[in-house]
Amino acid sequence: MKNLILIGFMGAGKTTLGRALAKELSIPFLDTDDMIEEQQQKKISAIFAESGEPYFRDLETQALRQLLERPQGMIVAVGGGLPVREENRELLKKLGTVAYLEATIDTLEARLRGDTARPKLQGGDLRGRIAELMRARRAVYEEAADVRICTDKRDRKEIIEEMKTYVL
Repeated sequence: MKNLILIGFMGAGKTTLGRALAKELSIPFLDTDDMIEEQQQKKISAIFAESGEPYFRDLETQALRQLLERPQGMIVAVGGGLPVREENRELLKKLGTVAYLEATIDTLEARLRGDTARPKLQGGDLRGRIAELMRARRAVYEEAADVRICTDKRDRKEIIEEMKTYVL
C-alpha cells in the first residue's frame, strides 16, 4: 500500500477526510502541521508570529524529508501553503500519490468562517483573503497533484470511497 498525500486549501477537508479514511483502512494518519507543532512544542500561529513564515516553510520541508524515511502505507495531510515551494512539490511526489482536494471559494468561506487559528487568514475580509491566496496557489496545487478530488457538495462517504482507489 502506498502513501496518499492530501493537498489543498485550508478548509478543503484534508485533515477531516484523511483521518476518516485512515481510520476506515486501519492505517496511520499524519498531519504535517500537527507534526511540526509537536516537534516545536508550539502552535503554528506562534511559530509564524515568533519566527516568521520562511522559518515555518523550512520546518515543512524538514517534515517532508522525515516522512520519506518512514514506511509507505499512510495518509498524510499537509498544510495549505506547503506545496508552494518547488522543493516541497518534488518531495511530495516522492512520498506517494498526491491528491488535490478542491473546494470553491464559497465552500471554503463557509468552512473557515470564525477560524482564528490560521495565520494566513488573519486581517481583512475573509472571502478576499481566500480568493487572493487561491489565485496564488491553484496552479501550484494542480501542478503538484497526481489526482484531483472535488469536495464540494459531496457526501463524506462518497469522497472517501474515491480516495480509497488511490491508496489501494
